[in-house]
Amino acid sequence: MLNSITDGLLCCLMGKTTNAVGPLDSVESGNGYSFMEVKPGRILRVRHSTPSRPAAEPPEEPQAGGAERGTVHCKRKITLYRNGQLVIENLGDAVRSEILHCHNGSAEPNSTVELELSELAGQAPAGTPGAGTPGAGTPGSGARDAAAAPAKRRKRKPKKVINIDCKKQITSCKGTHGDVVLFFIHGVGGSLDIWKEQLDFFTKLGYEVVAPDLAGHGCSSAPQIAAAYTFYALAEDMRAVFKRYAKKRNILIGHSYGVSFCTFLAHEYPDLVHKVIMINGGGPTALEPSLCSIFNMPTCVLHCLSPCLAWSFLKAGFAHQGAKEKQLLKEGNAFNVSSFVLRAMMSGQYWPEGDEVYHAELAVPVLLVHGMHDKFVPVEEDQRMAEILLIAFLKVIDEGSHMVMMECPETVNTLLHEFVLWEPETPAGDGQGEKK
Repeated sequence: MLNSITDGLLCCLMGKTTNAVGPLDSVESGNGYSFMEVKPGRILRVRHSTPSRPAAEPPEEPQAGGAERGTVHCKRKITLYRNGQLVIENLGDAVRSEILHCHNGSAEPNSTVELELSELAGQAPAGTPGAGTPGAGTPGSGARDAAAAPAKRRKRKPKKVINIDCKKQITSCKGTHGDVVLFFIHGVGGSLDIWKEQLDFFTKLGYEVVAPDLAGHGCSSAPQIAAAYTFYALAEDMRAVFKRYAKKRNILIGHSYGVSFCTFLAHEYPDLVHKVIMINGGGPTALEPSLCSIFNMPTCVLHCLSPCLAWSFLKAGFAHQGAKEKQLLKEGNAFNVSSFVLRAMMSGQYWPEGDEVYHAELAVPVLLVHGMHDKFVPVEEDQRMAEILLIAFLKVIDEGSHMVMMECPETVNTLLHEFVLWEPETPAGDGQGEKK
């Protein structure tokens, strides 16, 4: 027990990766790191920073005429037919894409989006990298759907119909606001250290930030049982972290596999999740482990390949492979996990509920960030995500790759902060018409 606690503290203070933290209720250190026991014997390292803030800002005066700042009427009808066709009808307010200056172009919102779910896995949506708009496809998708529409207008009984009708107040979140918390969730093979530049940036601005190490990663405990690394087991870990630190307005930032946990939390806690940022997260498809994955090799073979995995990750995860990138890979503890954990993580990615309909139900604003040189996640997948989501903005960073937040920290920090501060303009007449 004493050795476990000592190893855990050394991990926090010196950056040592032990993956062997003993059971304890909570250990706090002076540098913002702590250990959280989400289940008996299941310990996660968490970086939690609550900077001292100046006096709270006075409440802002409501606008005249009864309209509330940043209020958006989220109204859409989602129809899933038995042949796999998904029809999304957007009936509420449109959030103008030009409000958020983080895109490579703009597109007018389509009122209806039609997709063939059976074809989505093998096809990319038409259009170029640009800003997604509420329920809108990428540029050109409207013409595509209109051309295909005549053959699909026959009356048929839908398999599932979902109606969304709610109002969301999307407000600017400043570092001086005490009810705002930013959660950062990393992906497979990483650790909370990959967020170093973002955590330091937002902490200096006065934000409260929370970043956990997933089980088996960084300085969290690493159970030697595959069931500890299924999507559902990890999602419950993130639920425990969220419930412990969440406040009134919470912003979730996920990278790669971490995006799935952000989506899960946004779906589970729609009143608490204020905004979501997805970095190289891929398309809105249900998770299934690949039968052809290298990680499904026998553990003994995978163990022999482990020295090559970090090099392979460097080649695929960074746009450039120089000394700087090698140092970033080492400092961020990226891919510094055991072969057993890697295999269990990849084979445990089973989440059939997280399909296109699940994502289409989200009414939270989402910023999608994609590194153009990403060899793990094609840009077409993030374009498809922007097409499915109700309120989404897509930004492609030309200089970045899969680890874009480490490669281009200043660009990513500026982009994230702009979205955190963003709020939509209140549509003219909204709120006034209801009072008549």
